[in-house]
Amino acid sequence: MDAFLIGSSRSFIQRASLLLLLLTLVCGPALPQSKAAPEHKQKIRAITAFVLLDRAQYQQQIADAVKMLNRARTIFESRGFEVQTIRIATQPFPEYTTGLTDAQAVAFFKSYDALAIKDGFSAAIGPAMLNPTDSPAQADLLADILLNTKQLDASLVVGAEDGVRWPAVGAAARVMKRLEDTEHSQGNFRFAAIAMVPPLTPFFPAAYHNGFGHQFAIAFESANIVATAFKDAPDLATAKQRLVDALGKVAFEAQAQAGRIDSETGWAYAGIDLSPAPLKDVSIGAAIENLTTQPIGSSGTLTAAATITSAIREIQVKQTGYSGLMLPILEDTRLAQRWSEGRISIDSLLSYSAVCGTGLDTVPLPGDISAEQLSLIIGDMASLAVKWHKPLSARLFPVAGKGPGDVTELNGEFLVNATIQPLQKP
Repeated sequence: MDAFLIGSSRSFIQRASLLLLLLTLVCGPALPQSKAAPEHKQKIRAITAFVLLDRAQYQQQIADAVKMLNRARTIFESRGFEVQTIRIATQPFPEYTTGLTDAQAVAFFKSYDALAIKDGFSAAIGPAMLNPTDSPAQADLLADILLNTKQLDASLVVGAEDGVRWPAVGAAARVMKRLEDTEHSQGNFRFAAIAMVPPLTPFFPAAYHNGFGHQFAIAFESANIVATAFKDAPDLATAKQRLVDALGKVAFEAQAQAGRIDSETGWAYAGIDLSPAPLKDVSIGAAIENLTTQPIGSSGTLTAAATITSAIREIQVKQTGYSGLMLPILEDTRLAQRWSEGRISIDSLLSYSAVCGTGLDTVPLPGDISAEQLSLIIGDMASLAVKWHKPLSARLFPVAGKGPGDVTELNGEFLVNATIQPLQKP
């Protein structure tokens, strides 16, 4: 009986195989079963390590930090995240260039810049003037450093608990004017005047620390999450809750992996900056328009900005940095479009910052703007930051040889172009 069943099975299999062969000859080979589309990877804009740099042993310190950052990248990517950049930020650079002449300091940072390029990380060297008594000469040295390097970022503190620091405001304006004389005036992409920005901020160019270092923080590129949460939302409450749920989900997952990195490497986890950073077509401007159904700059934009910030504050992860709305004109395709149309201005950006944002970020300006005029703009930002006790910054782009109506000619990896507007409309 068993032999009969086996023989019958073989006969059946042979007939089935012959039939399959005939079908293949007539119809062609069977198509492979389609696989489910991979889930969209959430992007981490930066994993930033904070190092207490010692000039005598900085190469070993940097090697240790890069080792941790690469391990962190591997861990995050194993959990479905996409890591765009790894970064290293230090204490304010005047603390570790003491004793060097200006020429020696520039030479040191040229070597550090070459190391950053070789090892594939971005580097922030901290504020030139962190304390109210710091010399403006450090700002002049900072301009020299940035003019002679490609990968280094830095800042200058123009407002803090003691109020607006007007000498620092003027110094920052002078740095911006000097950095205007770079290729396409893109040097100012690597410099910001900052006010009330805390240490351990992972976003550049504001990143720095003032402690023992050996910490790390992460920053998202999450404008896409805001856009999805706001699309077709029936009301503000629903839009906000969708954002809390969606951004919270990835934030808690990222925090879990950050805890693993902390325990495995011994580098202390400092938190997440939940600011929904955009990048070109991953647009926070388009996300806001999903909610308001109006061009950004119209009525309702301020409410949308407040809604985003309120949602961010409700997410109960360990937060650091700005954790507010970012509106970088020259890093966001829709924002650049609305700026070019004249729908957004410096004053409107400052008004949005009163309820949420991070200040004046990558704003294109006429090349003939004076240092005094830049000081007035920086001073407005600093005054707002001090008044409302919130982290703001100014990253302004005076463009050499360009005036109102001209289009910038930027070619940076993270930059888009926009039409320069007059400083004051008639």
